Amino acid sequence: MQVALIGVSGYSGTVLYRLLKQHPAVDQINLYGRVDQVVTPLATVVPAYQKETAMVRPFVATTVMTENDVAFFATSAGVTQTLALPLLKADFPVIDLSGDFRLQDPASYTRWYHRPAAEVAALAKASYGLAEFNHHLTAYVANPGCYATATLLGLAPVVQNHLIDPTSIVVDAKSGLSGAGKKLAATSQFTMVNDNLQLYKLNQHQHIPEIMQQLQAWWSAIPALEFTTTLIPVTRGIMSSIYVKAAQPTTTAALVAQYQKTYQTSPFVQVLPTGELPTLKTVVGSNNCALGINYNPVTKTILIVSVIDNLMKGAAGQAIQNFNQLMNLPQTTGLPTLPTFP
Repeated sequence: MQVALIGVSGYSGTVLYRLLKQHPAVDQINLYGRVDQVVTPLATVVPAYQKETAMVRPFVATTVMTENDVAFFATSAGVTQTLALPLLKADFPVIDLSGDFRLQDPASYTRWYHRPAAEVAALAKASYGLAEFNHHLTAYVANPGCYATATLLGLAPVVQNHLIDPTSIVVDAKSGLSGAGKKLAATSQFTMVNDNLQLYKLNQHQHIPEIMQQLQAWWSAIPALEFTTTLIPVTRGIMSSIYVKAAQPTTTAALVAQYQKTYQTSPFVQVLPTGELPTLKTVVGSNNCALGINYNPVTKTILIVSVIDNLMKGAAGQAIQNFNQLMNLPQTTGLPTLPTFP
């Protein structure tokens, strides 16, 4: 199978290239950049890949569809909707790592991404690819955001089974620096990140409407959530600490059992035993999501700790998982299930 990768220079695109190189169903990776891209060696674009002989060529939609069986877009929001539109209209298989087609409401996209949305007909053709739950994929798959993936996988069992007060969701999410991408900013310089914690995009993070869209699809009674994001001085990893009020008194063991039931057929979700909570090193380097649950009977509060590698399960890894499902391959094909610990 030949696959196109549009946008290899960012962190997600670089990791996606490595995964595709190791995928047994992929025979050839064709790389494309901007429409005005000068043909450039991959080794120049990604210096870490010095031994690779691939070239990054300009993007031409008809060429991409002629030369490939499927396309991955690892381009920025706003860029993807322009480049990918001819492929979407042709029902050509696409896995899109950007946020351009995740939201079905164009007004919501414009509000949170601060740019015009794609046309309504195009948005309607895309499917949201939360791999553990949304199995009925269209040809165009909108790969979920990293914070959304960690948070939704953490909340799914209690939301789908109405085990919580729907007005009580509070999420304290923390991410490593690679989640911010390569764009230069004062807040991402070593002197600011090292030995420091920074809250950012308070009540403004673009993954909030994505999370709400899926939560309300599961349970329409959920009106909103409190969601904060913090930059932490690590390279990779997301920890989403989720606090919700239990609808009825329960126990940690009962909740763990419910999570194990929900994810019993999910190869990449690890529900830790009663009394255990995950760390970032539980998952970094793998496509796994590790979940720990605790119930406080005094405050009737359920704590769910969800950890993922933001570049794997939060981006490139889940993109491969969606690719596998779209192509009727086993979910685990070409994906690491063990972390890079220590």
